Amino acid sequence: MTIPPQNLSDPLVRSLALAINAGDREGFLSLLTDDATLSDDGSDRDLQQWIDKEIFTSGGHIDVQSESDGGRSLIADFRNDTWGQMRTAWRFDMADGRISRIETGQA
Repeated sequence: MTIPPQNLSDPLVRSLALAINAGDREGFLSLLTDDATLSDDGSDRDLQQWIDKEIFTSGGHIDVQSESDGGRSLIADFRNDTWGQMRTAWRFDMADGRISRIETGQA
């Protein structure tokens, strides 16, 4: 059963999921620390390039299936125009009231 993004427990993760689904790149970036990092399937990536390629220029959309760790870990169906739909895991680290690290990959 899908959890609507507005019902996610962690307010930052909730806002990030809403920004992804709205195609709101600026809103997404406003939730991150200035030095935020990202890894995909265990490999560090350039965050700006990755979000543009995987989310904002390819119609990225996240449908959360479950959450844990107070809403900072998700299992979600993620889809975009490049790869189609896949089951993914997302984990978020926080610092100073913003997201400092995103770890994602196939679940």
